[in-house]
Amino acid sequence: MEGLQQLQKFVSNIAPLREEEWTAFAAGWSPVAGKRKTLLTAAGETERYLYFVLEGVQRVFHIGEDRQEATLVFTYPYSFGGVADSLLTQTPSSYFFETLTSSQLLRISHQQLQQLMQAHTGIRDLVLRATAFALKGVLERQLELQCFSAEQKFRTLLKRSPHVLQIIPHKYLASYLGIDPTTFSKLLGSIRI
Repeated sequence: MEGLQQLQKFVSNIAPLREEEWTAFAAGWSPVAGKRKTLLTAAGETERYLYFVLEGVQRVFHIGEDRQEATLVFTYPYSFGGVADSLLTQTPSSYFFETLTSSQLLRISHQQLQQLMQAHTGIRDLVLRATAFALKGVLERQLELQCFSAEQKFRTLLKRSPHVLQIIPHKYLASYLGIDPTTFSKLLGSIRI
């Protein structure tokens, strides 16, 4: 399965697994597909799966009391996806995880992942390392949101992930950056890409 080959390539860049560990890890994943705007996890639910994105774009977002949406994370090939804090703590999520486009993913249940981590130190190390990288990304993003101007946020996004302008609707990118859509449009028109 090509999807498992992509997963293997991805995890080997984080923490390579021995052959028997990879075989056990690969056996736990199953394919899942979602049409555009499919809700994979709702706020209030506990995330039961770790996803690996093969095709499409997804987002994790929150809806505030004023019904305003705040996009926190985008996922796209080839990366892990889902509501990480809910998955790791097995507590109800404050966030939604939805597909923005038609998507093909692999997923493994929390229970299977826990069993694999207990049985294989390499898999445990992989999950810990992936979690550490995710935390690093969250802290960097928090710094950007609190300390950067709208233009700095926009430039940082373009430097890190220029392709997102073509694959993610701009209203979601504006939400992700914490700027209003009008400011986003002005920046898009004034900054050389």
